Amino acid sequence: MGISVDLNSDMGEGFGSWSMGDDAALLQIVTSANVACGFHAGDADAMATTMSLAVNNGVGIGAHPGFDDLRGFGRFRMEVPHKTLANQIKYQVGAAEAMARAAGGSVRHLKLHGALANMASTDANLARTCYEAALEVAPAIIIMGLAATAMEEVARQLGCRWAGEIFADRAYNADGTLVDRRLPGAMIHDAGEAAKRMVAMVKAGAILTADGGELTTRIDTICVHGDSAEAVEIARSVRAGLESAGITVRAFSGDPL
Repeated sequence: MGISVDLNSDMGEGFGSWSMGDDAALLQIVTSANVACGFHAGDADAMATTMSLAVNNGVGIGAHPGFDDLRGFGRFRMEVPHKTLANQIKYQVGAAEAMARAAGGSVRHLKLHGALANMASTDANLARTCYEAALEVAPAIIIMGLAATAMEEVARQLGCRWAGEIFADRAYNADGTLVDRRLPGAMIHDAGEAAKRMVAMVKAGAILTADGGELTTRIDTICVHGDSAEAVEIARSVRAGLESAGITVRAFSGDPL
């Protein structure tokens, strides 16, 4: 059996009269969509539109909850009491499930957004709070998280369905976390380079870090951030590169670890 991998993107991140990203174009390329749930971005209209497009394109729908931080796009680190954060995750997953059902689909997976995700990648207690909250609302949901981090270890302990994620447009630290966006080289803007890196990582079954190291891990899905100017070009290049290398691009199974 050959190698296969999912291709995902964060979307539905506009709200009101403000739009972000070319979701319609991305939804013709990716196999999974992580839809903002109204806290860091998105609103009811954006969710409805994005989820309808996802259903029409046969793309798997995911809830993409973040901190209650519209002003900072969910990228400001926040200290939220875990009980409150758990309720916020439940609230966002519930909203996503309702809107997906109305669009004729269903929520298949969960992926934390921005600062919340970065914090949970090194804080197992935070990751557990978020994941247990989501599973309480949707017991069969697939948890998508940063491969080879505390997120993966928590998913293993919980015995839940899991999809290990790597990023096409981000550089990696030696411990598997993402290089801070403020540092040089943190973002990958060249579509050809992104495709080459993803083919190499998927074939190796490992994250290739900025210092030349390798972290062996299960890779189920690749993310292209939908809010960058190069998002569609990178997604198209990565998919073409994978398929040219004989790697099948399809939705992940979400098997437990």
